[in-house]
Amino acid sequence: MEITLNHYLAVAAVVFAIGMMGVIMRRNLIIIYMSLEMMLQAANLTFVAFSRFYNHHESPSYNHIDGQVFVFFIITVAAAEIAVGLALIVALFRLRQTTQVQDLTTLKF
Repeated sequence: MEITLNHYLAVAAVVFAIGMMGVIMRRNLIIIYMSLEMMLQAANLTFVAFSRFYNHHESPSYNHIDGQVFVFFIITVAAAEIAVGLALIVALFRLRQTTQVQDLTTLKF
């Protein structure tokens, strides 16, 4: 059995759906943040899958690396997001002693 583009897209859809459910259903900032990262990784998987299958099936003599370049930029932005986001979560935790979203409804300190 050959693994096709549909298999990769199905896995990406499942990972994205799990991440979306984590964002919608959970109320802990750290879990929500991890779920957002899962959604980003699902997008990365689709970029790489499309790039690989387009390169392999359309024109084997020319390397299309557009998907890998997008993934590189997404990972770079995600690393900066992790640094800033976790710093904000730690600052909110130090100030309010909680990471529950319902406890952080106001921005007044």
